[in-house]
Amino acid sequence: MRRLVITFALLLAGGAFAQTIGLSVSTLNNPFFVTLRDGAQAMATELGLELLVTDAQDSVSTQINDIEDLIQRGVQVLIVNPTDSDAVVPAVIAANAAGVPVIAVDRGVGAGAQVAYFIASDNVAGGAAAGEFVCEVLGGSGPVVELEGIPGVSATRERGQGFNEYLAANCPDITIVARQTANFNRAEGLTVMENILTAQPEIAAVFAHNDEMALGALQAIEASGRDILVVGFDATDDAVAAVDACRMGATVAQLPAMLGAEAVEAAQGILDDGAPAETVNVAVALELVTNPDCD
Repeated sequence: MRRLVITFALLLAGGAFAQTIGLSVSTLNNPFFVTLRDGAQAMATELGLELLVTDAQDSVSTQINDIEDLIQRGVQVLIVNPTDSDAVVPAVIAANAAGVPVIAVDRGVGAGAQVAYFIASDNVAGGAAAGEFVCEVLGGSGPVVELEGIPGVSATRERGQGFNEYLAANCPDITIVARQTANFNRAEGLTVMENILTAQPEIAAVFAHNDEMALGALQAIEASGRDILVVGFDATDDAVAAVDACRMGATVAQLPAMLGAEAVEAAQGILDDGAPAETVNVAVALELVTNPDCD
């Protein structure tokens, strides 16, 4: 009996010293980030780590409060998927001051804060791949609409950069006739696209910085009866299904589960060996998802 009691006490002690990491997600109202969280949770379970997850619901102030709460709860490493790359800087600096190493995932953190790892897809390359596809399908010319993500987010800047730089260098006869933000949101993508359709009588293609906006735009386009190529970014299940059905032209496939898993693996590395002296950039592969059977 004494041996059993001692063993049980040791198990309790081991649980008390479980290593804990925090994950502050920009929003769980987007299936991409739900999959990212699930990938992080699966890896945390595999590694025997406790993962505390918060949902900022696309609110900067909520995310700042969430990060402060995670620091108070004693997380040993903090993974941040920023709602706004620059606005989150003070919260990351607070984590730095508290001695909590920070990992940025999918979206970067602005200047002034220390980040141990930045784990993301190559958004510039993804934007360029979308630009190449649009250029090829349109034969090098035509009016195009760009639906941008949340202003101030690194993914918005980088996806737009890759798309526009490719077109400028390779397809100068393609014209961006409208460029508006829809904040990575499907409902806003629908509303913004409805307004653009009213204002622009000629549109050959739409590039949206994520699939949620692309799917909203697609809904508006299909309701209008117009034939417009739609390209998204993220390869969410709904978007891939739309590509398979020849409703969308393409989507740039990220691997959100791998992003989450890589972030947790990096956290484990920090717990084992300490944080690197300088930011380590980790690129996760991406590819363009198309359907060659579509006309």
